[in-house]
Amino acid sequence: MKIQPILVAEDIGKIYRTNQGEVLALESVSLQVGVGEFLCVVGPSGCGKTTLLRILGGLLAPTRGAVYLNGKPLDSPRRQIGFVFQKANLMPWRTVLRNVTLPLEVQGIGRAEAHALAQDLLDLVGLSGFEKVYPHELSIGMQQRVAIARALIHDPAILLLDEPFGALDALTRERMNLELLRIWEARRKTVVMVTHSIQEAVFLADRVLVMSPRPGRIEAAVSVSLPRPRQLAMLYSQEFGSLSQQIRQVIYHCERVRA
Repeated sequence: MKIQPILVAEDIGKIYRTNQGEVLALESVSLQVGVGEFLCVVGPSGCGKTTLLRILGGLLAPTRGAVYLNGKPLDSPRRQIGFVFQKANLMPWRTVLRNVTLPLEVQGIGRAEAHALAQDLLDLVGLSGFEKVYPHELSIGMQQRVAIARALIHDPAILLLDEPFGALDALTRERMNLELLRIWEARRKTVVMVTHSIQEAVFLADRVLVMSPRPGRIEAAVSVSLPRPRQLAMLYSQEFGSLSQQIRQVIYHCERVRA
């Protein structure tokens, strides 16, 4: 059955102008993201993954090409899209609860309604009881949970994640992957996640897009047929190893061609 696309990018190119001249970051990138799909994007450092994600979120204009959200051109941030950056970027002077409610306060939503919505999300991300705690009192992983709750406060259709667990140790990262899957399965948002970890991408995604070295292009789209719900034991399965190796081979091949 064909998946209905919610987010479409057509022939995206991006050029940065620097003191040393023009840098071609992305070239001829086209992709579709289905409703409810969990899509991961991997590739070597500097290949334009974050640039692509920012373009998909309307935070950055492409030099050429276009992005469509539900069939309509996307050229600015929209409430239908939530964004979680590499760093949580929480307001240090606001409590956990008031960090989550901040976007609603900006819109003028009443305090009682905003607090009720935020409380539901804090329960969802496993932070019930931490409402009055300040960011510096939380671990990095807990800070990212707050950031995820804040990104979901508008009930967006799409969640864009830019290497959200990159600063975590391996064991904490595994736990956060499980938490992210639990949240995704509870809300079934469409997710596009950038990661440097092939293992993380295979564990989380329905499909993995593999990008080339700069200028970034989509070199392969690898479907992940591992059953859901995912379990950490799958990391040691033959199928998991085969999928990971397939992605590595694409990346290695691209790097050898460019060398």
